[in-house]
Amino acid sequence: MVFLFIGVIGILLKYLEIGPVATLDWWMVLVPFGLAVIWWWWADSSGYTKKKEMEKMDKRKQERIDKQRDAMGMLKKRK
Repeated sequence: MVFLFIGVIGILLKYLEIGPVATLDWWMVLVPFGLAVIWWWWADSSGYTKKKEMEKMDKRKQERIDKQRDAMGMLKKRK
């Protein structure tokens, strides 16, 4: 997501000819989009994306369990 943000800012600066970005070649301005594609490819192929999704699901599941235990008075207060 950071690469996309940098890429969009770079395109705006290049198009509006603001600052030192105006003197850069277009391919240099578009590099962050290529990096974003490489990041997404790596994240999907390595299992990083799936791992983060599973961690999020496990956290939500544990929060539901804790909420139900608290409602039944079974959750001990942690110090």
